[in-house]
Amino acid sequence: METTSEGSWRKYIPTAILLAVIVAAAAVAISSGSAVGDGLPAVTATTGTALAIIGLAAGFLGGIIGTGGCSVMLPAIHFWMGYPAPIAVGTTLFAVIFTAVSGGYAHLVRKNLDMRATTILGVSGILGVLVGSWLFTLLTAHVALLGLILGLAFLWPALRMSREGLGLGAMPKREGDSIPEHRAGMTVFGAVIGLLTGIVGLGGGYALVPGLIYLFGAPVYITMGTSLATMIPLAIVGGGIKLAQGYVALGAGLVLAAGTVVGAQIGAAVIKKFKPNTLKLIFGLYFLYVSVKFITSYLGIMVW
Repeated sequence: METTSEGSWRKYIPTAILLAVIVAAAAVAISSGSAVGDGLPAVTATTGTALAIIGLAAGFLGGIIGTGGCSVMLPAIHFWMGYPAPIAVGTTLFAVIFTAVSGGYAHLVRKNLDMRATTILGVSGILGVLVGSWLFTLLTAHVALLGLILGLAFLWPALRMSREGLGLGAMPKREGDSIPEHRAGMTVFGAVIGLLTGIVGLGGGYALVPGLIYLFGAPVYITMGTSLATMIPLAIVGGGIKLAQGYVALGAGLVLAAGTVVGAQIGAAVIKKFKPNTLKLIFGLYFLYVSVKFITSYLGIMVW
């Protein structure tokens, strides 16, 4: 009979294999020189360590609040490490492929996701990503304006979640293991999320989580896992297109991915140590930061 410790250890084997593949691919890309594009920062021991730490933090946060971590990685590698905005968008969306796979799997084995909702959102989201990726090539000069619009849109869920996390507003009426069915609404919602993912490269979790909670009455814990699992096909399609379009710094993306894979596992493992209102407060404050970051960036004000 298999012991509990053996069963617990074995569920990490797929993640360990994924991590090994990413590390090997990163080593090959960096050593061959194909990891650096014209005018992009070189991946050295110092910058590689910084990228891995950024990825670890993004993955951990994403594992807890159900996002791919793009909103952490994108400003970090753009503002702190000097990657041009279009490359930062493509590189972080590429890294989210691995964050979503790692975190989605971690939530799946812990039964923290709704497979029916994930399927609907994922399929419709792919169609949106295809359209959004095409629009991205036309709107790269206006990414800041799109960021301003998203920043303003983030204020409502950020403030509402923060209020509820502090006990100043109504909490969800239910917790459970599934999301109330609304096929038509989820199909439209998934397509919109995919469209935004293709255009601004943020993975979609920033909108998936508050949307599922407030539009569809989803339980908080199930929302986090469903969001990450939904991002798997969106990130694969969107990140793959960005890679083909030449907007991915491959070495940096793979090092970020290695960090996010580990961080997402840690975040998913500790999520139920937090109460739903605590998660809402964390999520609300996080999105308030993202909102302010987008808005001030458009105005030419740097916020770290």
